[in-house]
Amino acid sequence: MEYTQLGRTGLKVARLVLGTMNFGPQTGEAESHAIMDAALDAGINLFDTANVYGWGANKGQTETIIGNWFAKGGGRREKTVLATKVYGDMTLDDRPVWPNHDKLSAVSIRRAVEASLKRLQTDHIDLYQFHHLDRDTPFDEIWQALDVLVQQGKVLYVGSSNFAGYKIAQANETAARRGSYGLVSEQCLYNLAERRAEMEVIPAARDYGLGVIPWSPLHGGLLGGVLKKQAEGGRRASGRAAETLADPAGRAQIQAYEDLLDKHGLAPGEVALAWLLTRPGVTGPIVGPRTAEQLESALRAVELELSEELLASLDEIFPGPGPSPEAFAW
Repeated sequence: MEYTQLGRTGLKVARLVLGTMNFGPQTGEAESHAIMDAALDAGINLFDTANVYGWGANKGQTETIIGNWFAKGGGRREKTVLATKVYGDMTLDDRPVWPNHDKLSAVSIRRAVEASLKRLQTDHIDLYQFHHLDRDTPFDEIWQALDVLVQQGKVLYVGSSNFAGYKIAQANETAARRGSYGLVSEQCLYNLAERRAEMEVIPAARDYGLGVIPWSPLHGGLLGGVLKKQAEGGRRASGRAAETLADPAGRAQIQAYEDLLDKHGLAPGEVALAWLLTRPGVTGPIVGPRTAEQLESALRAVELELSEELLASLDEIFPGPGPSPEAFAW
């Protein structure tokens, strides 16, 4: 496994991040534990989750599964860089909705971190991430709450997710004014088929010393050989993948991608991950395996070297928007 530093910090993390969103809803606890053991054995040390994972009436279930895994001992917690998130509404679907159970007020953050620590069966969170932008809470209040948690040792680093470039700048300028360390990572939607983050989010992250952690690196399965799998009778595309394939131009683009990689004898999903590892500013993409076999496939991407010729061909199929302001101006 290759390692890199997370943004401007001294923290070393693997070039692949284990996403746990499927643990609970799609993958049972025993298999989830087996996947985490396999990931740790392979050298993956950054595990990403969120307080809302489990969804619906099972919000918090994924953190509970991870906490039970930590409780097995064997150095599991000590070897893991634990990342979770705050923002989502934690009111269970069958309960009355009460205020201050979501977003980033000081009250919500305090309640959320204590609940996450309990479910995770740990005394600290290594990377505490804002799952979304809270337009109603000023950054001064947010940083005041996080500064207290850092001083208490309950949180070590702070990251963002789904932030616009200007909000990354605003958050870190506010932190600097307060003498706070600020954001150290940004988790954003970024892959071959969705490259808008290259315009402003990734440049802002790089300028402020944030490591970029792409989510949905296969774009909902679209970049994982979806057309070939469908032709072989596999699971049909859904969500954003199905929307893209319903458009003739989008389907042609994916067909060209699969044809190119078939010509080179390469697996589409592994190439999509390997491509992200070549991108400036990227710490490592999040892989969210439902099975141990999917984890093994993702691990092969770390050792995959893409030629300049292949990278150029991928750019022809999936041209990026280019940097701003040139992407929309002269």
